[in-house]
Amino acid sequence: MFLTEEDLKGPSSVVLPEIEQPKGALLPNGEINWSCPCLGNAPIGPCSVEFRESLSCFHKSQSESKGSECMKEYFAMTDCFAKYPELYKRNDKDSQSLEAEKEVLDSLDEDEELSKTTISKSDVSSK
Repeated sequence: MFLTEEDLKGPSSVVLPEIEQPKGALLPNGEINWSCPCLGNAPIGPCSVEFRESLSCFHKSQSESKGSECMKEYFAMTDCFAKYPELYKRNDKDSQSLEAEKEVLDSLDEDEELSKTTISKSDVSSK
């Protein structure tokens, strides 16, 4: 584009076309949108290869228990994330909610065990 001095005197009338950025984690063709802000810095950080392999495996998974064949890739990713805790911080809220869920599950397990013990003792005493 060439401009004359006269072109530069007034406001520009050039209109640039908008570049349509794909939105969401998946592109229209079903591929993963690696530039989606929803993925954070994981696709470009030091663990990008591990992250991409893990997410790609999960996305392509056809097993009934989706992603169950991707454990090797998943653990490689989490091991890499652990090497860079400042870049791949776990949200404290997530950690707290995971701890709370674990406590609830543990208490349910204890209640279930207690229930089994009580049932088996009553079965024995009634015979």
